[in-house]
Amino acid sequence: MADQGFDRPTVLIVGGGFGGLRAARALAGAPVRVVLVDRQNHHLFQPLLYQVASATLSPADIAAPIRHVLRTQGNAEVVLAEVASVDLDTRQVQLREGAPLAYDFLILAAGSRSSYFGRDAWAELAPGLKTLDDALEMRRRFLLTFERAEQEEDPEVRREWLTFVIVGGGPTGVELAGTLKEMARLSLPREFRRIRTDRARVILVEAGPRILANFGSGLSEKAVQGLERIGVEVRLGQAITAIDARAVELGGERIPTRTVLWAAGVSAVPLGAGLGVPLDRLGRVIVEPDLSLAGHPEVFVVGDLAAFAHGPEGPLPGVAPVAIQQGAAAAANLLATLAGRPRRAFRYRDKGSMATLGRGRAVAHIGRLSFTGYPAWLAWLFIHLMLLVDFRSRVFVFFEWLWAYLTTQPRARLILGKRDPSSSSTAGT
Repeated sequence: MADQGFDRPTVLIVGGGFGGLRAARALAGAPVRVVLVDRQNHHLFQPLLYQVASATLSPADIAAPIRHVLRTQGNAEVVLAEVASVDLDTRQVQLREGAPLAYDFLILAAGSRSSYFGRDAWAELAPGLKTLDDALEMRRRFLLTFERAEQEEDPEVRREWLTFVIVGGGPTGVELAGTLKEMARLSLPREFRRIRTDRARVILVEAGPRILANFGSGLSEKAVQGLERIGVEVRLGQAITAIDARAVELGGERIPTRTVLWAAGVSAVPLGAGLGVPLDRLGRVIVEPDLSLAGHPEVFVVGDLAAFAHGPEGPLPGVAPVAIQQGAAAAANLLATLAGRPRRAFRYRDKGSMATLGRGRAVAHIGRLSFTGYPAWLAWLFIHLMLLVDFRSRVFVFFEWLWAYLTTQPRARLILGKRDPSSSSTAGT
């Protein structure tokens, strides 16, 4: 056994996101010792990160301490640490600090990070959105730009401050663009005296031919129409070629701006590359039909770190439903092995896709049904509330959304963190 102090197999889970937490909870009551390792002490509901970035919700509304979530699961332990590497031969996980952790079974659910397609220098100028720290940094930059514009005398420079470029037309970029524009249009106008916040430009840039590419062309077109209706400028088929502290370039066009936000792509965390196994072009670990690692049936890889291409859907996207279903499937196959039963191939059940376009607007594709507008928005609200892991969070988020909808005044508009504009891409003149 992995730990001589226990007579049960040790299941080590790396990552407390959707996949890792679902696997841990699926093993509740099983004859195993569950050890969940994460470098953060909280589980984060990433689909709502953009609402923290846009000052609609507070961090505690979309995060819950992992120890609290697993407090009633007697066979589960939590380790706050960062995993440095995995030794598949000795079945040990090396931590950045502390002694190695041994395992009998390993579930890797370490997630992904923002990808800048080889232009990593852009990360400082255009922050991505993967963690609470990222969301707070986005919120800080967004709110500070209005403060800088209010104090600026030069009208050209003021326009730079009031221009926001969001790179990436997936759900995160679309939802971020719609929410930021509506805040500038509805929430801020009466709070500033020298600037017209409702005239702030929000530009959504997508290199592909349409936004929300996985939704189908009909919903993509309706999403563009919905965004343009509230004043978002949508640029399709245009890739960012350069970013500096005062502008972005789209091919030959230069757009002066002080705030660029990145939602263009993700890649797997480096942990997978250290395994010495085949990876796909995004750095994800190529897994077997049962989600295990080829040659190592005791190791499962799920969520954003896994490249699963065995079903009719082709490579699965890095979204929460995929990670949740894979976490449950990995746990089930692990228990099947312990019970001497054959494992089952993973089969993803697509329950639909949806994205908000602003206040009271959304697009949704559920089964064979596609719909837009207010009904889609209500469906989006309900489903996201139910997916929150903590009941307290559901209640608080519901009332925050209700308040924001009725008053157009979200209550999380606090500027936190560093405030020296020279230390970020919000540098002054």
